[in-house]
Amino acid sequence: MTASDRPSSAPTVAPAAGPAAAPAVGVAVSGLVLVLFLVVHLGGLVPAVVHPAAFERYAAVLHRQPWLPLVEAALLLALLVHPALALRRALRLARARGMAPALRRSRREGPGEGLAALAAAQAPWIGTLLLLFLAVHLLQLRWPRPAEGQELAALMAVLRSPGSLALYGAGSLAAGLHLFHGHEAAHRSLGLLDPANGARIRAVGRLLALVLGGGFLLVALLLRFVPA
Repeated sequence: MTASDRPSSAPTVAPAAGPAAAPAVGVAVSGLVLVLFLVVHLGGLVPAVVHPAAFERYAAVLHRQPWLPLVEAALLLALLVHPALALRRALRLARARGMAPALRRSRREGPGEGLAALAAAQAPWIGTLLLLFLAVHLLQLRWPRPAEGQELAALMAVLRSPGSLALYGAGSLAAGLHLFHGHEAAHRSLGLLDPANGARIRAVGRLLALVLGGGFLLVALLLRFVPA
């Protein structure tokens, strides 16, 4: 998932070999780690809507775990590595093209191809929005962390701000859009995409993008507008 990993709708660039391929692999691995986190994180947020008491118990137990700082450190590393390597790879590809702009035409037809091409073309801006959202989110709800039993109250207080709600909504949509093309791009970078499984990987990635992006957006809207 990177600003420069193109979906099949982008121009074909021969995969690099040896050390030149390392940035693409690093972007793919760090991106898939972050996707796994998003799946777990959304699963942990759902009880906030359907069973607030269970959500508070889950949050309290999670934050007492001795391994949590290690997991958070690994996620922070992935979060730093992902855009840094994506930028490095984008610059390398730009130099290889002589800084000539790449055409963004889809060679496939069907639902979602235009959106995937748009997501690839706008990945730098989408990534910037995601980094902004994460910085604000961490400052609001992680540093400092709400007191035990007050996680949901703190989240709802944040969402009462129209600006915060707009940012959370935009962050949710940006995450879904980035994943819409990034899942396929990551598998291509890892050498796991071929004509036999391409359609399946593409479909799974796009479904996951819709579930995650739509899920986070729906949770934010329900917490804001639906009485507990």
